[in-house]
Amino acid sequence: MADYYEILEVERTATEGEIKKAYRKLAIKYHPDKNPGDKEAESKFKEIAQAYEILGNAEKRQMYDQYGEAAFQNGGMGGGGQGFGNPFDIFRDVFGGGNGGGSIFDSFFGGGFSRQDPNAPVDGNDLRYNLQIEFEEAVFGCDKKIRFTRKAQCDECHGTGCEAGTSKKKCPTCGGRGQVGVSQGFFTVMNECPKCHGQGVIAEKPCKKCHGQGQQKVERIVSVHIPPGVDTGTRMRVAGEGEPGLRGGSNGDLFVVTHVKDHSVFQRDALSIYCDLPIDFTTAALGGKVDVPTVTGKAELEIPAGAQSGDVFTLRGKGMPSLRGGGRGDQFVKVFVEVPKKLNSEQKEALQKFADLMKDSKGSRPVQESFFEKAKKFFSTF
Repeated sequence: MADYYEILEVERTATEGEIKKAYRKLAIKYHPDKNPGDKEAESKFKEIAQAYEILGNAEKRQMYDQYGEAAFQNGGMGGGGQGFGNPFDIFRDVFGGGNGGGSIFDSFFGGGFSRQDPNAPVDGNDLRYNLQIEFEEAVFGCDKKIRFTRKAQCDECHGTGCEAGTSKKKCPTCGGRGQVGVSQGFFTVMNECPKCHGQGVIAEKPCKKCHGQGQQKVERIVSVHIPPGVDTGTRMRVAGEGEPGLRGGSNGDLFVVTHVKDHSVFQRDALSIYCDLPIDFTTAALGGKVDVPTVTGKAELEIPAGAQSGDVFTLRGKGMPSLRGGGRGDQFVKVFVEVPKKLNSEQKEALQKFADLMKDSKGSRPVQESFFEKAKKFFSTF
């Protein structure tokens, strides 16, 4: 025997609100619209609706708690010998779609029970434009002119879709409703009419230029300001430059999405900028000042004596500007010691003298000395 509480995945002490919430979640998950052709999901959907019909009613729930499922069999209370209600009626009642208006049912399942006026204004779709910019343009900002193609009102029929002197008539396919029914199993889903595209009317004599669509493709050139600090994925909105609306609806918007090119010297992470800086052996050993490239020009960096490859130094305020204002990030400079590949005899002799002097300089190379101490202990075990 089925346990309705288990079916809805709630405790026996669940409140009315918790039971309704659980039913909503499960009904959406197993609805046939989301699981076309899945008989198991269809069966589960009916089972969930049956459980909610009992537990969602205070009087029926009390009887169920006292007598179990037997209270609703053989003409028992609530069943009347007629079985349980239609699961789709229950679904529409819970989700607010049974009164002919818009509902959550419409949102999840494509408007199957919608009664939207086919002559109501419809806003145009938004458009997206991917704009590639240089690293420096992301740092300082820039102004760009972009060229793209979008729909616009037909200049021949002024958006009516009809030849001059003619008008529109009721669509013969949908009878002016703007929707046609498509049978899916034991219920019908309403879809947009393919003939009139949801408008309910068609041109008596379609405009030859736009073929009755009321719209035509046009090329647009738009100026866009790119503010300093943008990153890949930053969106800028250009109001009204999207697709045109229908029947007096507003135009959509154009969203320009930036894609910043890689740089040969700098790498970026949010507001931080990173770069690798080669230094010579003598600067690493003795220390000194070196010039470092930044996005705003050269900066001087003090290298301490004994610097090692991999050491990172910070240049405050030399990173990317904040897109929202309020300062800049930092630049992080990672140094590495560059070893010369070619030496003349004089240089080799000088370095050899230096190497001989270093042999007696205990403690000057702590990393190397520590390594060989560890190695000595390792080999002593053999």
